[in-house]
Amino acid sequence: MKVYSTNQIKNVALLGNTGSGKTTLAEAMLYEGKVIERRGEVENKNTVSDNSEIERENGSSVFATPLYTEFNDKKINLIDPSGSDDFVNGVVAALTVADVGIMLINAQNGIEVGTEIHYRYLEKARRGCVLAVNQLDHEKSNYDKVLEEATERLGKNVTVIQYPLNEGAGYDSFIDVLLMKKYSYADGKLSISEVPADQQSRAEELRNQLIEKAAENDEGLMEIFFDKGSLTEDEMRKGITIGLIQRGIIPVVCLSAKKNYGVARMMEFLTRVLPAPDEMPAPEDTAGNGVQCNASGPASAFIFKSTLEQHVGDVNYFKVMSGEIVEGMDIVNTKTANKERISQLFVTAGKNRQKVTKLVAGDIGSTVKLKGARTGHTLAAPGNSTEFPPIPFPEPKFRTAIRAINENDEEKLNEALQRMNMEDPTIRIEYSKELKQTILSGQGEYHLNIVKWHLDNVFKIPSEFITPKIPYRETITKVAQADYRHKKQSGGAGQFGEVHLVVEPYEEGQPDPAMYKVNGKEIKVSIRDREEHTLPWGGKLVYYNSIVGGSIDTRFMPAILKGIMEKMEEGPLTGSYARDIRVTVYDGKMHPVDSNEISFRLAGRNAFREAFKNAAPKIMEPIYNVEIWVPADRMGDVMSDLQTRRAVVQGMTSEKGFEKITARVPLAEMNRYSTALSSITGGRAMYSMKFAEYAQVPGDIQAELIKTFETQHAEE
Repeated sequence: MKVYSTNQIKNVALLGNTGSGKTTLAEAMLYEGKVIERRGEVENKNTVSDNSEIERENGSSVFATPLYTEFNDKKINLIDPSGSDDFVNGVVAALTVADVGIMLINAQNGIEVGTEIHYRYLEKARRGCVLAVNQLDHEKSNYDKVLEEATERLGKNVTVIQYPLNEGAGYDSFIDVLLMKKYSYADGKLSISEVPADQQSRAEELRNQLIEKAAENDEGLMEIFFDKGSLTEDEMRKGITIGLIQRGIIPVVCLSAKKNYGVARMMEFLTRVLPAPDEMPAPEDTAGNGVQCNASGPASAFIFKSTLEQHVGDVNYFKVMSGEIVEGMDIVNTKTANKERISQLFVTAGKNRQKVTKLVAGDIGSTVKLKGARTGHTLAAPGNSTEFPPIPFPEPKFRTAIRAINENDEEKLNEALQRMNMEDPTIRIEYSKELKQTILSGQGEYHLNIVKWHLDNVFKIPSEFITPKIPYRETITKVAQADYRHKKQSGGAGQFGEVHLVVEPYEEGQPDPAMYKVNGKEIKVSIRDREEHTLPWGGKLVYYNSIVGGSIDTRFMPAILKGIMEKMEEGPLTGSYARDIRVTVYDGKMHPVDSNEISFRLAGRNAFREAFKNAAPKIMEPIYNVEIWVPADRMGDVMSDLQTRRAVVQGMTSEKGFEKITARVPLAEMNRYSTALSSITGGRAMYSMKFAEYAQVPGDIQAELIKTFETQHAEE
């Protein structure tokens, strides 16, 4: 395969809702570029994109597949991610290395929730968009409705390049207003003719709109337009290219990818208008410096996808950000400082690899068997310290607890989960010491079910999902006092320690205590020492030594603190972490022989427990900020469901054809929400969630939590 120069490369992400036909289009583009000799079909489970067992089994994409094709002496690098929001990691990764997104629209369904999701990521990545209206041969195809919805939801930059003549079951032709030609297909053959007389008026009107939109993106073109009243085809192409870079135009083309109608013409259009990598704004490294996509610059490459393949090992897919990556060259992973060698270099179309000797700035390829290289890492020539920022993957939205059926498999289970996290960073794994559970988080229930499938079928580790516990917090709301004497005599040296202490709520900036009034009794304190501890689980513990007269030796004060901290790690109410408490130890007793550290640790622990229970304790729960985008006709159903989840709605706004609900919802009420929301809205809604704060649970729920905890402890 020839080495393409930077200006011959086009990098594209195929986007769109599940069922829009991305995989079928990719197959057609590879066929047109003669990368494959036969076109596979999703129904026959033999496409280049969907090449894993789980994708063939499900009949839909799960992973983002890097591909390439060749056309018009240009190389088009394609990345085909899943259309499901559960696997949005592929979309986000693809848009870090692609320069333009081709958004496929199912002509019968119009703008779907997946379209909205992917377009938002396009906007966030500041990438241009081409709309490809696909499946125009479906009997329920409605191009005009698609165009209307696209203009309403994606903006007025939507601009027609092609429109169909006879959409529906008999679809076989379209008008291209850039070229002012009619494209017709019969018996698999293409014929190009002049625009029919009955379409001349509409075609000219749309062409004029295209000319104006192309001219808007460049002052020079605008001057030509004002001077001549029109633009040439090449000038229009230049305006479209600039518009894609500036996101000032969204060209619309027509397709029937399954029948291969319009695919070659679209590829011709793409090779002539998509910006080359060196025409795009220079991406910034972690130091904020722009890195020019220049083949003569110092070599650097960014890994956007890592995977483990049987019989091959680790495979890393990367984009050459600057310079050249050459087979056999030495490089450095600037994230880990590992020295590596590019032993083999490939361009890939699914699992088909073709060896190359060199890739230049802007190109996409892969290599194997690097040590510790992962998604988001930067590879650079020795002496080049460039490092690119990590990929901004979305936060998890769905969580479950997981455990191995066989306890002996726990270590293998963890290793398998870590391996899957390497391939998909939106899978999060954490062992919670607090909950005593391994928490698995992802983008949705389907996402985690795919993880489970891999554990069962690939790693052969039987496992089960269980309901995850909620990381509650405990604290107090008033002042309380307690004293506790620990005394134990069993022959020889005994144990003795007595501790008197006061607990109170901690608030930032409050003055140190001088006197407490508890149950009508005044307790004066004289502070000798103050320790402030920021707790790993949030909040603080402030610990005062107010011992006077030597009633407790100073050397025992750390043991008392240790006992208190032990109880804060296992709160008195439900065993959850305690936080935001001040403890003042003001008196006690010791024995000249029997007192020791363990005696005062136990005395401190039990005194704290008693005081805590008398200080009007409360349980706090994690609250999340939740944003939900929902079609207007399903708004009432979603609001009703939120009310059952103790949600506090903060606001409602309209945004590009969708209603956006902002609410604060307890984490305990978000279990399986992605599944419920999909069921309520027919899969047309989406949401995001982010931790906000801890807030007090209602009294009835607190009583239920305490009762459940006590019952479990009694059983144990």
